[in-house]
Amino acid sequence: MSLTLTSTAFQHQGNIPSLYTCDGKDISPPLAWHGIPDSTRSLVLIVDDPDAPDPAKPKMTWVHWILFNLPPTTSGLAENINPNDLPAGTGQGLNDWKRTRYGGPCPPIGTHRYFFKLYALDIVLDEKGTPTKQQLEDKMRGHILAQTELIGLYKRNK
Repeated sequence: MSLTLTSTAFQHQGNIPSLYTCDGKDISPPLAWHGIPDSTRSLVLIVDDPDAPDPAKPKMTWVHWILFNLPPTTSGLAENINPNDLPAGTGQGLNDWKRTRYGGPCPPIGTHRYFFKLYALDIVLDEKGTPTKQQLEDKMRGHILAQTELIGLYKRNK
């Protein structure tokens, strides 16, 4: 069984409901995963937008949410998960708003793609602070057992 990531809020390559964006309540969507390899020691979730600021001329990848050291016994995250309700041992990284909580889609122009990426690692990351995406990716290198992604789309109705 391969690693899969799903949401009851939107389908892969489907539109993300505004509830989970800056136009709504800006809450995290419900997520579920299956097929964690047996030798997994921790999971990492990174949500980012490679289409920033304009999908016609992207200049950067905007990071929306980073969670690391999720226990491999977890099977998902509830909608609007409170940081205090994250599974024990879970760390939070720094997103591009310079905060640790979920920041939903809020594209300035056009339809953007939002990548929800889940990684199964053969280690627990030795990280106590609030790392950036790049810092985590550097530490993950060579330790990824499996990975998957769920892509959602969003365009603001201005």
